[in-house]
This record gives sequence, C-alpha cells and structure tokens, in this order.
Amino acid sequence: MDTKVILIVDDEQATRQGLKKTLEKWSNGKFEILSAANGQETFEQLSRTKIHLLVTDICMPEMNGLELLKKLKDKGHKFVSIIISGHPDFEYAQEAIRLGVVNYLLKPVSKQKLIEAIEQALEKEANIERIEYMEKVTDQKLLKLDQVNNRSNSIKAAKTFINENISNQISLKDVADAVYLNASYFSVLFKEQVGLTFSEYLTRKRIQIAKNRLLTTDLQIEEIALEVGYQTAKYFIKIFKDYEGITPSKFRKVSELDDSLIQK
Repeated sequence: MDTKVILIVDDEQATRQGLKKTLEKWSNGKFEILSAANGQETFEQLSRTKIHLLVTDICMPEMNGLELLKKLKDKGHKFVSIIISGHPDFEYAQEAIRLGVVNYLLKPVSKQKLIEAIEQALEKEANIERIEYMEKVTDQKLLKLDQVNNRSNSIKAAKTFINENISNQISLKDVADAVYLNASYFSVLFKEQVGLTFSEYLTRKRIQIAKNRLLTTDLQIEEIALEVGYQTAKYFIKIFKDYEGITPSKFRKVSELDDSLIQK
C-alpha cells in the first residue's frame, strides 16, 4: 500500500514549517508530509503526487483556501480537507461545509487539537477509500442476487462449489453432478432461482475476483487469469473487456489513482 500524503498549504512560512514539523514528528515516517505556500504550488504538488489530506489556511493572497479547494474539487481531485483560520467567520464555515471540509480549526491551533483533527480526517479518508474500492470491485448485480435467500439447498451448494473451484475448468455438468442433479434440470433451476444463467454467474464471479486481485496484488495478468479459471490470458482479457469496458491492465492502471477514473 502506498504511503498516505498530507499537504499543508499556508502562505506564512513560519506557520507552514511549524505545522510540517509537528506532523512529521507525530507521523514518525508513517505518512509523507508535504507543504506549499500558495495555490500554484499546490497544483504543482498535485500534478506529481496524489494527496489524501489537505490542510489549508483560509486567508492567503491571490487565492484563498476555500477558492483553492473549489478549484481542486472542480478538477476532480479527491481528498479530505481541514481548514485553518485566523478568525471565526460564519460564511467561511458554511462554505467549508459545502465543500466537504471535515474540520475547521481556529488559530492558534494546539498540537493536540491539530493531531486529533488529522487522525479523524485520515479515518474518514480511509472509509471513503474503502467504499470506493468496494464500488470498483463489487458486481452490484451479483451482490443483489447473492443477498436473496435461495429456496433450494442445491443452489446454495452449487454456489459454494463454484467458489471453492473457481480456478478450475468448471462446466455446468460438473456442478450439477456435485449437487446430485440432472444437468438440464439444474440449468433451469439455477436460472430460475439465481436470475442469471450458470455461465453468466460463473463469469461474473471470475471477473469480480479478478478485479480484487488486480487491485490488491502485483500478480501478472497471466497469473490472475489462471487463478480465476482461464487457461489463456488472451481469452481472459477479452472476457474482462466485454464486462468492464476496459482491459485488466487499464483497470489496474486507472485504479491506482482515484482521480484518474474521472478521466476515463
């Protein structure tokens, strides 16, 4: 897993360096702490690095913190953010809430309050990331179907057999035999209770597992193809593209940076 990145934006050098030093000491190498003096430097940082948490002052020349956040959001950048302000301002606070800012801190900020806010923000960022990951990997149609209680124990046993033998060459007859049913009857029963043909269900299961492996491992496409029951990478790539609209390699690449999905 890549190191999470925190970017501090403040035009006052002493404040910026003080915040950076505090967070580096707290982080102890667990997170990468970057800093920028203004909007332009922030955009330069984001052109090179994915930011997970942005901590920005409001009052800055040329572009204030809220304007900066809005421009970044408009460009599709995804991160959580904390605002630091020298004085309370109801309108600023309202706009910050509208922009999804997770905390609004008033200067001077104690180290304890800063760290508590950072930890809360990173926890929220992790939750958002988990949700986005599940959305990328989960086949929503399969999820809905699997949440329905099948009336037949034979179908439940068939699903278990499929899951346990997903890396093998599985035919409808293999599964029917495993649950002691005639292949023709099993085919009709499966479609009736699952809502998909046996072939489509098996393919969707394989693609879902493949997506998980693409996002969580460095395995080669050929290795993943074998893991999910395809004898050749070429055929696996064709099936994957039919279902997902992109190749496995492209899926892995665009998923490395959340904001690149917006450009797909």
